[in-house]
Amino acid sequence: MSVPQYRRVAALALVTGLGLSLAACSTKSEDDGGTDAAGKVTITVDCQPVAAQKELLQNWNADVTEFQKQNPDIAIKSVSVGQQCNNPPDFTARLAGGTTTDVFYGYMTDLQQVLDSGQALDITRYVTKDTVPTWDSVDPALKVVFTDGGKLYGVPVKNYSMGLVYNKALFQRAGLDVENPPKTWPEVREAAKRIAALGDGVAGYSEYSAGNTGGWHFTSLLYSQGGTVLSEDGKKATFNSPEGRQVLQNLKDMRYGDDSMGSRQLLQWGDLLTNAAAGKVGMFIGAPDTTQAIVSQFKGRFSDWAVAPLPGQTGLAKGTLGGGEGYFFKKDLTPEQVRAGLKWIAYQKLTPGKGQFDYVRAKPQNYPVGLPQPLLFANGSEAQKQEFDLRKANANVPVENFALFENNQLPIKGEPRNAQAIYAVLDSAMSGVLTDPNAQVDALLKTAEEKVGQLLAAGS
Repeated sequence: MSVPQYRRVAALALVTGLGLSLAACSTKSEDDGGTDAAGKVTITVDCQPVAAQKELLQNWNADVTEFQKQNPDIAIKSVSVGQQCNNPPDFTARLAGGTTTDVFYGYMTDLQQVLDSGQALDITRYVTKDTVPTWDSVDPALKVVFTDGGKLYGVPVKNYSMGLVYNKALFQRAGLDVENPPKTWPEVREAAKRIAALGDGVAGYSEYSAGNTGGWHFTSLLYSQGGTVLSEDGKKATFNSPEGRQVLQNLKDMRYGDDSMGSRQLLQWGDLLTNAAAGKVGMFIGAPDTTQAIVSQFKGRFSDWAVAPLPGQTGLAKGTLGGGEGYFFKKDLTPEQVRAGLKWIAYQKLTPGKGQFDYVRAKPQNYPVGLPQPLLFANGSEAQKQEFDLRKANANVPVENFALFENNQLPIKGEPRNAQAIYAVLDSAMSGVLTDPNAQVDALLKTAEEKVGQLLAAGS
């Protein structure tokens, strides 16, 4: 889960005045083959920043202009679908109605949904070094996420993994060592008690439990314990386990045993980050770019926030959840449109020094350079070296705050298949232990296991 920079699964109101009407997303008629009157290959692309994201929108528009200058035979028509690009209910509705753009943004967990909708186009034969020059540098594991039955259906453009995000200012006030944050969940519990003791509504540790975000974070916490959500073949729920029980028991102990998580629960993405920006959260789990959201959207300060590796029960986590996003292609596009879309993605998303990697342009803007992501390119690849060098030379955030995370990379595990449906079920287990002091961990997990079993049996 990521928003273009960080995943948000809460329902968001669509921004008024879309770049194009969603009902008119496809530019291709039966007789024009996606080519306009001037003979240009025309494609619609979503995830254009909204007007409120002034600098990002200016950058996007500048990229479109420059790309079209370099490729005069291609016309890009941009569409805004909201500040976070993928609001799951809206995304599902557009898939069902066939109103996606020609090249459309989706999460790594969306492949099965796109396939089930009948909207997916097999792009295997089109993705080459001619259309995507850095393709050989893209991490092979990310390509697998968008592959089914040996066929490629999407191009990855961002990747993240989870760590422990903590407020340095609150750590200092609580007498905790900002250079030595917790490495285990028992240590998190002790630190949370000390931070919560500061009073004034400060939560030592905060957690999601609604809008599918609870299930998403349950999965990350489960991975930290070494557990799994589903069996290897994806046919059976496996989270009703000692690892799953430990996850919920840890949270229940902090919430009701220590009163270190605050009284307000059922938090979703924006709720928690609003509290964090206001200095009311000591720790939570998240990707490094949550700090970007805290600063750019909720008016916090980069200097207050650091990221460490995800804790485990007896040491650092046994695994950490990774995820991200990419672009799919609508099923009825012409070969010319597919190639045009790939060239645009390559320019805007996969070229060091261009688009999202134009760190020289971003450095003086209200946009962070120096965060240890997106983790797109394979270790040792030329593209990775170029991106790292550019990032280091143009950093405008305190990179030392992310050094512990970057220098202690943990094994990354992907999100489960049918993730959103499963997360919705697991929300109830998370909300149960955070809102009911009498909640029974075993019962919550058993109920969730039964519901996920029904989803899997139904092929959801």
